[in-house]
Amino acid sequence: MKLVIAFFVGLPLLAQVTHERLLNAEKEPGNWLTYSGNFAGHRFSPLQQINDTNASQLQPAWVYQSNSLQKFETTPIVVDGVMYISEAPSHVTALDTKTGRPLWKYRRPMADDIRVCCGQVNRGVAVLGDLVYVGTIDAHLVALDAKTGAVRWDTTVADYRAGLSITVAPLAVKDKIVVGIAGGEYGIRGFLDAYDAKTGKLAWRFWTVPAAGDPEAKTWAGESYKNGSAATWVTGAYDPETNLLYWGTGNPGPDWNGEVRAGDNLYSDCLLALDVDTGKLKWYFQFTPHDVHDWDATEVPVLIDAEIRGQKRKLVLFPNRNAFSYVLDRTTGQFLMGRPYAKQTWATGLDDSGRPIRVAGTSPTVAGTRVWPSVAGANNWYSPSFSPKTGLLYVAAREAGSVYFFGKADFKAGEQYNGGGFRSIPGEEEWGAIRALKPTTGEVAWEHRLFTPPYAGVLSTAGNLVFGATNEGQIFALNAATGKLLWRFQGGGLVRSNPMSYLSEGKQYVAMALGNSLYVFHVR
Repeated sequence: MKLVIAFFVGLPLLAQVTHERLLNAEKEPGNWLTYSGNFAGHRFSPLQQINDTNASQLQPAWVYQSNSLQKFETTPIVVDGVMYISEAPSHVTALDTKTGRPLWKYRRPMADDIRVCCGQVNRGVAVLGDLVYVGTIDAHLVALDAKTGAVRWDTTVADYRAGLSITVAPLAVKDKIVVGIAGGEYGIRGFLDAYDAKTGKLAWRFWTVPAAGDPEAKTWAGESYKNGSAATWVTGAYDPETNLLYWGTGNPGPDWNGEVRAGDNLYSDCLLALDVDTGKLKWYFQFTPHDVHDWDATEVPVLIDAEIRGQKRKLVLFPNRNAFSYVLDRTTGQFLMGRPYAKQTWATGLDDSGRPIRVAGTSPTVAGTRVWPSVAGANNWYSPSFSPKTGLLYVAAREAGSVYFFGKADFKAGEQYNGGGFRSIPGEEEWGAIRALKPTTGEVAWEHRLFTPPYAGVLSTAGNLVFGATNEGQIFALNAATGKLLWRFQGGGLVRSNPMSYLSEGKQYVAMALGNSLYVFHVR
């Protein structure tokens, strides 16, 4: 049973969110129409009412309290005065952007036997036409009426009892809703799906682990591909000029025991470039072949056009969990640059093709092996940001290592398939930083140090600001050109989300989930 709670009648008829509007999201700076603010993954707001001269005056405008004690990881979507958020485990709420008053709520009851590695979470929704789309922790894709929250269709994507779930914010492209799958710790066979936006019918599926007989199956020893994982649990990017969808894939399974899956293990830890109409693979790039440290490449791809190696190119930027920041040609997948942006001890560098040159003795062992970065990586699922105003790429970096252990790997459907484990390094000082990187070289332009490694993303704005947050419950604003701290607010609670910005009745707001509440700030 799915429950929709309508709080009042009279929500105005909303304008259709067409693909044309999504393509031109920058022309609607008052709205936030897609997960990253635009298809290019920039997480940049052209708004500048809130800027480096008045950021110190920011204060809460309103707060919405979630009823869940699970991690609150949503990025709000804003369309014409209405904010749509997801809440754990798989709920959706529509709010008035000025006051935070709930307009309707969709509440989805969950089974007691949900299988997830890292909490029952949800990172957001997508909008297209007059529908709001949400993936659910029990592996469904649901379309809701944007005005009322009523269910228009509900499609089963996978069997949650086998460890598959959906935590990703879907991406609406053309007439399709693209959605990834989670469950990399359960030995699933990963995939990426596109569904017809009007009917919920499957349009195409790309398997991220090849089947028997496929050439890439040879990169998996024996039949290990059957439980190869390579989940797709973070939202990708889209380039209308190439008509390509760019989406990262997760770790191979089992996580830490590589002996049972000798080989490069394609397409785990890859960036995939897929034709959005057909799902056909145009190219792939593997960041960490035969990953034995659980360094999913499910970070958000960032698309820019810039000069590199003396030539203007279409680029994709990818600060990877493995501690290297990459630049690829997004038309061909050619490796152009790779450089560490945080401490790493597992590779002496990258060769001319971008393949890592591994340090001997860094694989997990029964006794444990110390390696940097940690299992959570130099960054994780949360978003970077690119500012076309400063030309800098902003990343929330983590400075920590882990002790990685090797163990048995016996697959059993619906149970975790890890082949080892990890722990923190005793006595290590773990910390974090917001780093501004020069995109085509990876050089650090400035750094703002954080007390502990962050799990929150960043937002840059035309007001010369960068917003971020800490594990200790603070949201802050930095000068985008220098990194100087301009403002901070203690909201309490662990922050596991991404900031965004919008207009309501001509006034700029900044929103971010802190702890179990959504805080919305403005300058009076």
